[in-house]
Amino acid sequence: MKKLTLILLLFILATACNGPSNPLETSGTQTVSSPETEAILNDTTPRVTGIGGIFFGSTNPEELRTWYGKNLGLAIDDFGSPFEFRNANRPEEANYLRWSPFEAETEYFAPSEKGFMINYRVQNIEGLLRKLQSNDVNILDTIQSFDYGKFVHIMDSDGNKIELWEPIDSVLTKMSGPTTK
Repeated sequence: MKKLTLILLLFILATACNGPSNPLETSGTQTVSSPETEAILNDTTPRVTGIGGIFFGSTNPEELRTWYGKNLGLAIDDFGSPFEFRNANRPEEANYLRWSPFEAETEYFAPSEKGFMINYRVQNIEGLLRKLQSNDVNILDTIQSFDYGKFVHIMDSDGNKIELWEPIDSVLTKMSGPTTK
């Protein structure tokens, strides 16, 4: 009896050790739930969570978009290319990044003197804005809300204009259209 109990105990331990090492890993269609998973999914810390867009000046944005579509296989629309990727914490959720050439003379990057702007995906944009204000960061405008998320612009310490975006990816998913994957 003791041998059977020991064998059963070893089997249970071996099975437990072969379980998912990532607390967000799924088993079939059901997500494995744990305190770590819940903490990650419920995290509202004001912070950057990824890149939301790369915007840069071009002498001929239309021709450049066409070139990238033809030669590099980007799915091109009137604004550039939407890149689709999966949320690491919610793999069933599609997220998006926008690659977009602008006219070289655009005022959209002002007051930066650089020919590019990076858009960062953020969570809790209001909390992040409060943190930035307390750190005397140059905030260029107020939060603007759209169906697909909230935006605000800041300047970094090197004079680069940065766009912060708290996305609502589900709206972009419903809009559909070709994406670069």
